[in-house]
Amino acid sequence: MIALNLKTYEQSITKPLLFADIASEVVSETGLRIILCPPMPYLKESAERFSDVFAQHVDPVPAGAYTGSIPAELLKAIKVKGSLLNHSEKRIPMGDIKIAIEKLHANGLESLICSATTNEAREIAPVSPTYIAVEPPELIGSGISVSTAQPEIVMNSVKAVLEINPKVRVLCGAGISNKNDVKKALELGAQGVLLSSAFVKAKDPKEFLSEIASVF
Repeated sequence: MIALNLKTYEQSITKPLLFADIASEVVSETGLRIILCPPMPYLKESAERFSDVFAQHVDPVPAGAYTGSIPAELLKAIKVKGSLLNHSEKRIPMGDIKIAIEKLHANGLESLICSATTNEAREIAPVSPTYIAVEPPELIGSGISVSTAQPEIVMNSVKAVLEINPKVRVLCGAGISNKNDVKKALELGAQGVLLSSAFVKAKDPKEFLSEIASVF
């Protein structure tokens, strides 16, 4: 599978629904699972256009008097399928990660938790998130893939997570930029990839995504 984090790049703000349509087209053409994480204000519209939309963050609180928060109940109400969490640009404490995962799953939603290190992946695995994405922060947006620069982190994280909780699927993120990066990630044991700028800033995002999807 491929997870696409649109972050809040200028392209994601000015034409977020274009990316939802592109993802929908590539899913129809390939049958591959693609998850799209648009900016928060476009979640509902994106979920109406594309079947596999995740939020970029969720808060570890229930529906109620929590001004400015994003509870799992809100995501469920607008037909969002899950949430990305603990990205290096929005880190949260481990206790909050555990609560947020529990609340997502209690509402029938999926969880995609970012892990900066193998030790962190080891700590997250017992809580049974749907996915753990291995993403060393120093390589995010660098154009240098973790699967090439630090393959041992991917390999060791996959091994550690499977030993602790074989139900959790491990993705590879950080610097994924081309077909070779994806192929290498899969060879190292990852079951998919998480990427962002390489897709959002591509000259032709549809062509780029189709090429990445062809590896699977």
